[in-house]
Amino acid sequence: MIRRPPRSTQGVSSAASDVYKRQTLTIQERERFEADGYLMAKNAVSLEQLTQLQSEIEVWVNESRQHTKPYGEQTIDGRPRFDMGTDHTALKPALRRINNPSDISKSYFQVMSDSKMVDMVADLIGINVKFHHCKINLKCPGANTTVHYHQDFAFTPHSNDDVVTALLLLDDVTENNGCLMVVPGSHKGEMYSLYDGNQFIGRVDDATEAFLKSKQIPVVGSAGDVCLMHTRLAHGSAPNKSENSRGLYICVYTAADAVPLARNPMPSPNEGLIVRGEQQISARMINFEVELPQQPKSASFFTVQGQKSATGK
Repeated sequence: MIRRPPRSTQGVSSAASDVYKRQTLTIQERERFEADGYLMAKNAVSLEQLTQLQSEIEVWVNESRQHTKPYGEQTIDGRPRFDMGTDHTALKPALRRINNPSDISKSYFQVMSDSKMVDMVADLIGINVKFHHCKINLKCPGANTTVHYHQDFAFTPHSNDDVVTALLLLDDVTENNGCLMVVPGSHKGEMYSLYDGNQFIGRVDDATEAFLKSKQIPVVGSAGDVCLMHTRLAHGSAPNKSENSRGLYICVYTAADAVPLARNPMPSPNEGLIVRGEQQISARMINFEVELPQQPKSASFFTVQGQKSATGK
């Protein structure tokens, strides 16, 4: 599961060689990721980078006060870039999703493509890494947004599962403001269905969710830390019950030889960008079976899970 960099860098690109020389995770941390399916790492971005990201979030939240339904420059598949929950008001904003912020922000693009966080991902899945998509999941103070249990691989299946979701903490994250909850080791188990009959609902059934919640643990940390999560790890999160915002910049990366089996649910002009190493000319396959997702037509996957967007009425 962990594709460690080669002992020799002979024959690899200078960029890949450079990544190998500046490994950021220890062997113990990489082994912990392999065993648990996730890893919390400190200081994944610089203070300057974090400050820039936080400043743009503040601008976007204030901008959302002027809107009553999903809005903004459309993504390349024609959906709004900014999504709010039904509890959204000008006085109490509930902006909950920004699709592919790296498309519209130099700061978010820079962190996605060339930060310490990317080096950490390369330590886990190998020296050749490509970008798949990114988003911001935001829980404003008191927001009712819930993330029901699921595994990311069911949304973005690939020819192999060297796929990592990097969740960069934009705020200090606690159990009170809706932290990520995970089930350690679940990435080595079954792929749970996200269907109800023939309908893709983007979440496990109630009985499975209750079972997973009985084994869940919280993932908390400080702004600037990152949770590196295996694509098959079962996870979810509860609403924000505090007066403190909880923002995550979520970037999905794959090994360069992992080929998508379904259309990107959040397509971007940057999809497939090689962020470490070099392009590969073959696809690596593993033996597995996975359901194929149905593509969302709304502004965010929250509506797929049954949580409506603001309607403007």
